[in-house]
Amino acid sequence: MGTGRELLERLVSDQSQSLFKQIHWQGTFHEYLEIVKENPKVARTAFQRLYDMMMSYGRYDLENSKENLIRYRFFDDPDHEGHDAIFGLTKPLMELVNVLKSAALQYGAERRVILLHGPVGSSKSTIARLLKQGLERYTKSDEGALYSFGWKQDDASILWDPMHGEPLQLIPNSAREEVCAFLNQGRDSVGEGEYQVEIKGDVCPLSRFLFQERLAKHDGDWMKVLDDIVVRRLIFSEQDRIGIGTFQPKDEKNQDSTELTGDINYRKIAEYGSESDPRAFNFDGEFNIANRGLIEFIEVLKLDVAFLYDLLGASQEHKIKPKKFAQTDIDTVIVGHTNEPEYRKLQSNEFMEALRDRTIKIDVPYVTKLSEEIRIYEKDYNNERVRGKHIAPHTLETAAMWAVLTRLEQPKNASLTLLQKLKLYNGKSLPGFTSDNVLQLRRESRKEGLHGISPRYVQDKISNALVVNATATSLNPFMVLNELEAGLQHHSLIDSEDTRMQYIELIAVVKEEYTDTVKNEVQRAIAADEDAMDRLCANYIDNIKAYTQKERVKNKFTGADEEPDERLMRSIEERIGIPETRVDDFRREIMNYIGALALDGKKFNYRTNERLQKALEMKLFEDQKDSIKLTSLVSNVIDADTQEKIDIVKARLIRNNGYNEESATDVLQYVASIFARGDVKKEEK
Repeated sequence: MGTGRELLERLVSDQSQSLFKQIHWQGTFHEYLEIVKENPKVARTAFQRLYDMMMSYGRYDLENSKENLIRYRFFDDPDHEGHDAIFGLTKPLMELVNVLKSAALQYGAERRVILLHGPVGSSKSTIARLLKQGLERYTKSDEGALYSFGWKQDDASILWDPMHGEPLQLIPNSAREEVCAFLNQGRDSVGEGEYQVEIKGDVCPLSRFLFQERLAKHDGDWMKVLDDIVVRRLIFSEQDRIGIGTFQPKDEKNQDSTELTGDINYRKIAEYGSESDPRAFNFDGEFNIANRGLIEFIEVLKLDVAFLYDLLGASQEHKIKPKKFAQTDIDTVIVGHTNEPEYRKLQSNEFMEALRDRTIKIDVPYVTKLSEEIRIYEKDYNNERVRGKHIAPHTLETAAMWAVLTRLEQPKNASLTLLQKLKLYNGKSLPGFTSDNVLQLRRESRKEGLHGISPRYVQDKISNALVVNATATSLNPFMVLNELEAGLQHHSLIDSEDTRMQYIELIAVVKEEYTDTVKNEVQRAIAADEDAMDRLCANYIDNIKAYTQKERVKNKFTGADEEPDERLMRSIEERIGIPETRVDDFRREIMNYIGALALDGKKFNYRTNERLQKALEMKLFEDQKDSIKLTSLVSNVIDADTQEKIDIVKARLIRNNGYNEESATDVLQYVASIFARGDVKKEEK
């Protein structure tokens, strides 16, 4: 392993010195002009840079999507660590990317506040965090490079522009058109992700003051002023307050708009003699430091009115008004987020009309697809991360199922249950429903996902269940569901007793669905005798062949020719709901399928027919469950032969379904108790 010092030396040696020099590059203004001519992307606007950053990760079309849905890899897991991946929400994320694209192309969206609107815990903050972290990483890459400038001082130090301004803004207005023409030579037409250089806006008041001061010193020769400029590579950092700003409203009495636009430095007033001297001002408000990057407003609609005026100017005019100074140009993406109650206040407040008019609202609902909700919990609770505790199969699935059910609206189709709607949304096929029907269901339920239970509540209760059941080696669904139900008595966001009772009833629905699921798993484990399945299938095929061809079947034991065994055939077909009136059609379908395979030189295998396989498994289970005496588990009186068979079933559950010893035993005992009560339900579908 070596010593600690050797480890540190190796880690240091792994870091490229050339990379360090590259991202800490400094040079002259003239060198920067050559960089821009070679790569105009360094002079992009904040929206262009953010959009290109997201596109750099790539995108892909979602399979089996009739809505032409596109998924952007940036939201999947940009750090490849699984901490901030956003599961689902494909349409809201598409809408966000389209807004950013419009802003990048300067179609008007660049003059709007992007407002992420949705219930608590719906990933609004996560989206904003991903954008900020993505920009930080992007500015460290060659593709995301950008530059700022500073002023050489008499003591050989450099006074960096406090708002990280674009160096090209130092070029006087009279010369900008000609400079842009030079920089854009050979780029008359540009494609997506390519931009012509435009010089907009002016430098901050401090750099403007220093420019004028040195212009006077050099008798109006602004070329000599530019010789005093040092250009450097700029790397965004939220922690260092460079290019990334975050503002969170405080108590109304303590709010001060200078937190956004900077404040007077009273210590330096004595040195410079005036409050309006830019050298006696701290340009360190959130808007100042977020120039050329992104600023996030947490709970933006809770802002004091004084803040809102700054917000309006920053979005529409791209200007802010620091105290004692003229309006100052900024270039930043403004992302705010809020919840439904605050947004309703905005809609009902006529004084907020200007803000509503300058806002692009993007709804960020809860996930309504079960598989995506499961992934949210698997990220934090899985058998690799939860050390010392086994997460039994279906534990996270049942919690996710309940959460999604609370977010769905009752279907208008009376023949469709809420649980069936959940399954349709999750991609399952149901008789009489097509993918077009699913789209119609979603169109009828515009508010789905904007209410219901937050993933945070479920995560909290999973954590509680892990602690409360500390002595158990395995966490099972009932432990979590019981915690979820108990917590509803004190849930602060449930506004009515009717809603509380509805959520409790949905827990009962989930428990019933889980019961059916584990009953089927145990049935498959018991019926997992491959030889017995093959024999049963061969016997069934022999009989339906004889039946469809009006022949007799030879009894393998007596050698006598007998009529097809109708009782055997029906005992299998009834398991999958084949009515008496469809017997002939179903048997002919099977024989036609076998014949088609034979013509292609292929052999029939029951595993290729899901319905037939299920019917055979259920039939074999019915035949074998009495010999295994599963119900003896309830009485704890088990003979050696039965114990051996139960151990085989348990081993199959562990090997094939992900159980451990304790959870497999629990499931077997639970299913055994169902059989002991005589509560065996026939397969519904």
